[in-house]
Formats: sequence, C-alpha cells, structure tokens
Amino acid sequence: MSSRPFIVAIDGPAGAGKSTAARRLAARLGFAMVDTGAIYRAVAFAAARDEIAFDDDVRLAALLPTVRIRFEPAEGGGQRVLLDGVDVSAAIRTPPMSLGASAVSARPVVRDALLDLQRRLATSEGNRGAVLEGRDIGTVVFPDADIKFFLTAEPEVRARRRHDELQAKGQPVPMAQVLAEQEKRDSDDSRRAVAPLRAADDALLVDTSGLSLDGVVDALADAVRARLVVGGRCG
Repeated sequence: MSSRPFIVAIDGPAGAGKSTAARRLAARLGFAMVDTGAIYRAVAFAAARDEIAFDDDVRLAALLPTVRIRFEPAEGGGQRVLLDGVDVSAAIRTPPMSLGASAVSARPVVRDALLDLQRRLATSEGNRGAVLEGRDIGTVVFPDADIKFFLTAEPEVRARRRHDELQAKGQPVPMAQVLAEQEKRDSDDSRRAVAPLRAADDALLVDTSGLSLDGVVDALADAVRARLVVGGRCG
C-alpha cells in the first residue's frame, strides 16, 4: 500500500464547475483541498499589486520567492486564500485576475516555481488524500494521480455560470463580455507552449452541462470510492 496520500486530479476549462465540485468532493471524502487556480490568481494579484507585467519573467522570478500563499478553513465552509498574511479570497476572484492568472500561468518561470508548492500542499503529513483542481494537474503536477477527471461543459453554459457568479458578488458584467473573456482564456490556456490545457489520456471525462452540482459530486465521489476499493485503500 502506498504511503502517499490518495491523489484526485480534476482539470478542465473555466466555468466547468471544477472549483466548487472539488471543494465539496474533498469535504465529502475527508481529503485536503488544493486550489491550484487560486495559487496562480494570488501570484497574478501580487504581480499587479507590485506593478509587475504578467510577462516580465525577470521581475516575476524575483517576486516569487517572496510570495507566501496559504489556505485556511473559512467560517461556514470553504477556504480562505491568504497572500502574505492578507485574506485575498474575494480580490483574486475578479475578471481581471482571471485573465491575469491565465497570463502568469503561461510563464515557465512561474510554473516551475509553483510546481513544488502544489505537490507539497497535496502530500503534507496527515493528509489521507488530496483533491487538486486546475488545468494541468493530471498531465504535469501529478501525472501519477490515483484518479483523474476532466470536467467540461458547453461554452454558453460555462459563461452563464460565471455571469451568475459575478452578479451574485455585485459585479454586473455583461454576458457578452463574460463569454468573450472566457473564449480568450480558453484559447490562451489551450495554446500556451507550457502545460497547455488538455485532458490526460487516462482521465475520466465528465460533461457537467446538464448535471446539478450534487450530481457532479456524486459521480466523482462514486468513482473515487470505487478506485479506493480496487486499490485496497478504503476504510
């Protein structure tokens, strides 16, 4: 039996429901949750804060060793993202930071620096298992993950979800703008030279277009538990 925590990799484009489903799956299984998207958003926020261009590799390289990113449980569930001790959970969930995260994640200097951090967060002592969600978890961060999922949904469905999320946060962004920004991010993520967005060859594809959140989490949890039984790691 492996001594490493059971690793669940969840990849997919923006709006596929990865983040919410991953958090609920981790809570249901009693696994740690590592939101890699939040890590890149925090780096983009730190760069913008320090007036560093998202493609300035020299200054990004100097910034990264100074950045301290930490996750903490939030009241009522979920988790807070702390950057250098400051709660930036809401600040990193804006449209500019979505595009910023996509931009910095395309820089090899950023990906190389954060790869070890993501792996350490997932395999920390005491973790029975860990759920990681992002765009290259199953292909780059944990190509040997115990189970991999690739979540997707129709473009209009994904854009509507993001639009509703922004509306709920008091950010009245037009639907057409949300769809345009999503298309740009999809293109940037899929076409970047380093760790492009794609499904791992052995990933289980899950189209969330017509599924409720509970339905998605149920499907993921059932697959994980079946894999745990096969691997003799349940109980």
